[in-house]
Order: sequence, then C-alpha cells, then structure tokens
Amino acid sequence: MEIVITGYGKMGKVIEGILKKRGHDLLKTIDSEKELAEMPVSNAVCIDFTTPDAFKANYKTLAEKFSSVVVGTTGWEDIKSEVIDYFKEKNTNLVYASNFSLGVNIFFEAVNLVSGLISEHADYDPYIIELHHKEKLDVPSGTAITIKKIIDNNLSSERETEISSVRSGYIKGIHEAGFESEYDKISVRHEAYSREGFALGAVIAAEWIAETGGIWNFKDMIKPKLINKK
Repeated sequence: MEIVITGYGKMGKVIEGILKKRGHDLLKTIDSEKELAEMPVSNAVCIDFTTPDAFKANYKTLAEKFSSVVVGTTGWEDIKSEVIDYFKEKNTNLVYASNFSLGVNIFFEAVNLVSGLISEHADYDPYIIELHHKEKLDVPSGTAITIKKIIDNNLSSERETEISSVRSGYIKGIHEAGFESEYDKISVRHEAYSREGFALGAVIAAEWIAETGGIWNFKDMIKPKLINKK
C-alpha cells in the first residue's frame, strides 16, 4: 500500500518506521501547505498528524488529493460536520480518532461499561484527568473530550464531568476517568509509554480504510474487530 504522511514531525517519523515494518511504501512526506498544494492527485492513503490549524486549513485539499485519509490530528471538533460533509461530497474515504492507540480504544469501552453500571447511582461524581507533554497544543485533549462524551451519555445531565488538564515535560499521555462517592472511588486509567502505540493504530486504520471504505470514527471501526470478536 502506498502512503503519504502529512506532518513529518515526531509522530510522522514513528509512523514511517511502522510502515517499513509492515511492508508499506512511503510515497512522500509533506511538511508544508505549499508541498501539499503541489502534490498530484493520488490513489495513496494519506496519514495526517499535523496541527489543528493546519488541518482546518487543509482538509479540503486532503479530500481532493487522496483516495483515503487517516486523521490523527485533534482539535477540530468544532468543524467536524463540515469536514465529514466535504469528504462525502468528494467521495473520499476518511477515518478519524481522538486517539489511535488500540489500548486507549479498549479503555473507552471500559469507561463506557463502568459509567453505564453506575448510571443509576447519584452518589458517584465523575471526573477526568489528562496529562501530556508541554508541546501538545489542544487543551483538553481530544481523548479527554471523547471520554467526557462517553460518560455524559451514560450519566445524568445534572452531574457535570469536569476535565483537568496538565501540560508538562515529556509525558506521552495519561488519562484517568474517576467516579467518586462518599464511600469509595472507581477509576479507570490508561498510560502511554511511547508514540509507537498511536502510530501502529494509525497504520492499521490506513490498512482497514483502504479495504472497507466509507467514513469512520476509529473507535467504531475497531469495536467489532476487537471487542465483539468471537
């Protein structure tokens, strides 16, 4: 499979290594809006790990240039409907995620299970804590926003789920969802040790979207493959 990477930073370089291990061809790396504009239309799959502002500026070009796009960039939730509509208009496949780590997506299922089980118990108050490295631009993280949506979907609207964010040092990514009562606390936690987990998930998403087509949130794409697998 031919791959183009937009955003050749730390994540882009890790993705390059995963592509080589899985036998894919890295057609090109793109690290500027000018390079993207000059890219000819291609049947390659594009993996995008840029910045929120860059993706917002370039999503139309991505939809026009490639057959499929994997978006690991977060922080564009406010234009999500516009992005999806444009990809549909251009008949371009899309898979996006707040987090491509397979472990995080299993973590989402665990949070859904716990918050669903306590939904009738008003004495549990939910909270979310997320910690990332000092260079991460979006606050709160896209992963934390996804966790909040899962919890809020299960719990009463009277209980606001607060998110606390920390940006410091070189933390790869830590997320904790907690549910606290007068008597005890339940917590579900995920900690990333390296970027390889995110990169592997993005490459797997590229493999799957090339086969299945359509527009997917990665957590919905992997659920029947990982959670309901018999």
